[in-house]
Amino acid sequence: MKRLIAAILAAALGVAAPAVAQTNPVVVELFTSQGCSSCPPADALLHELADREDVIALALHVDYWDYIGWKDPFGNPAHADRQRAYARADRRRTIYTPEMIVNGQTDIVGAKPMKLSEAIAEHARIEPKVAISLSRSGDELAIDAKALSRINGPMEVHLLRYTPEQTTAIKRGENRGKTLRYANVVEGWTVLGDWDGQNPLRMTAEMSGDKPCVVIIQFANGGPILAAARVR
Repeated sequence: MKRLIAAILAAALGVAAPAVAQTNPVVVELFTSQGCSSCPPADALLHELADREDVIALALHVDYWDYIGWKDPFGNPAHADRQRAYARADRRRTIYTPEMIVNGQTDIVGAKPMKLSEAIAEHARIEPKVAISLSRSGDELAIDAKALSRINGPMEVHLLRYTPEQTTAIKRGENRGKTLRYANVVEGWTVLGDWDGQNPLRMTAEMSGDKPCVVIIQFANGGPILAAARVR
């Protein structure tokens, strides 16, 4: 059964993406929790995306299920705040897990590989409005970006790190007794600053250690993601 599920996921997510997606990858954020019994299939789905170059797949563990018996060691209230910002931008009153947000715009409830594949392909076809490049020298990360067309509204420059794989033996809560693997577990999400797009952007940030780093340029308050890049 597990092999069959893996084959279905691989087929659904193996749709060829346009060449533009290689230089402007699509960001997929999964809001998940170890305390949520519905989340493991979505966590597995994110694993299928983790190694794709045309996708930046990110697992944001939330903390609002901790009260039912298991504290998610990767949970962060800031991740729930980010999810609430998306809900407000979409005029929704509730948040939930699992939820995937594609490029800050398209929300997908649960593990739906075909719908996710279609959303990724749709966003990959959109002509990019911002070009971004990253370069690393020692512990310093240089961020360069420029607007490719006119952009209205303030943008934020986000920086985050992630651990490519984590494994947890869950002893209590809805998933008790399971040992689950997680891909691209996010940590240390910060906003480096604002950018109006009128002039080219040049910023630097500290990048110590060997964990992958992602920079996202996004409209403020849970708006669309305009560009993203990664350094592994």
